[in-house]
Amino acid sequence: MRTKMRIMGFRGTVIKPLNEEAAAELGAELLGEATIFIVGGGCLVLEYWRHQMQQRHKEEEQQAAWNALQDEVGRLALTLEALQAQVQVAPPQAALEELRAEVREVRAQLARPATQAVAPQAVSSSK
Repeated sequence: MRTKMRIMGFRGTVIKPLNEEAAAELGAELLGEATIFIVGGGCLVLEYWRHQMQQRHKEEEQQAAWNALQDEVGRLALTLEALQAQVQVAPPQAALEELRAEVREVRAQLARPATQAVAPQAVSSSK
């Protein structure tokens, strides 16, 4: 009661004892304030726990996404190494151009005898 009176601003040195009815009313008031304080404090604690759980869940999701990205980068690195190995095994561009030139030459040689063979037949049929 003295604490309540000091909180309310009554700094008197003499505090008169209260009658039974006033003491019960003051006790009910204090009980109500304590209940509000406990409920408010409990809500703050629950909100803090909810926030912590939400933060932890968010961090777990970010960690899972990070791990997935690292796995994907690792897979892409392996694919790149495989492609680089294939490029090294493949014949150089100059060799491919040389091979294309030879194919054109062979086609040209194959086409010449066919035109030469057609020309004598055309001459003999015109006689």
